[in-house]
Amino acid sequence: MRKVIVSEMVSIEGFMEEARGQLDWFVQDEELNEYAMNLLESVDAIIYGRITYEMMAGFWPYAPGDFAARTNELQKYVATGTLTETPWGTWNNARPISGNLAEEIARLKKEPGKDMVIYGSGSIVRELTEHGLIDEYRLIVNPVVLGKGKPLFGSSDRINLNLQEAKAFPSGVIALTYVKSR
Repeated sequence: MRKVIVSEMVSIEGFMEEARGQLDWFVQDEELNEYAMNLLESVDAIIYGRITYEMMAGFWPYAPGDFAARTNELQKYVATGTLTETPWGTWNNARPISGNLAEEIARLKKEPGKDMVIYGSGSIVRELTEHGLIDEYRLIVNPVVLGKGKPLFGSSDRINLNLQEAKAFPSGVIALTYVKSR
C-alpha cells in the first residue's frame, strides 16, 4: 500500500507560515536541497490544497533545475471545492479532487505505485490526520521563532508518533521524520 508523507517547513514553535502568510523565513542549504530531492524521487504523486496548488502552479512549471523538473513530471492531486480544471504549464498531470477527500486519498493509497507527498496545504494535512491517512510526517524545523503564525496542526485528537530519523543540516535546520505509533 502506498504511503502518504507530509513534508512541511515549520518554525521552532510549529508554525507553517507567518501570521501574514509570509514564507521568506525558510532556510536552505545544499544538503537540505539533496534531502528534499531524495524525497521527491521516492514518490510518484503530490497532493496539494487549492491555495498551495495555485501558488505552486504559478512558479514550478517555469522554474529551472532538477527539483522543478521532477515536480513537473509528477502526478498532482488538488483538493478543491471550486476549481474544475488544474492546469500545470504544458503538463497534463494535475487533477482536481472535489468529492470526499479522505475517501479519495484512501482509494489512491490502495492503487499500485510509489508513495505520495503533501507540501504545504495545512488544511489538507489536518483533515487527513484526523482520518488517520498520514503515514509519515517529515517536519523540517527552521531555526526561527515566528511568534505568531498558522500552526501545522489544529485541534485534532492526540496522535502518538515514533521518531524514525533526525538529521541536522549546516544551515541549522533539523529534519525530523515521524511515523504513527502502532
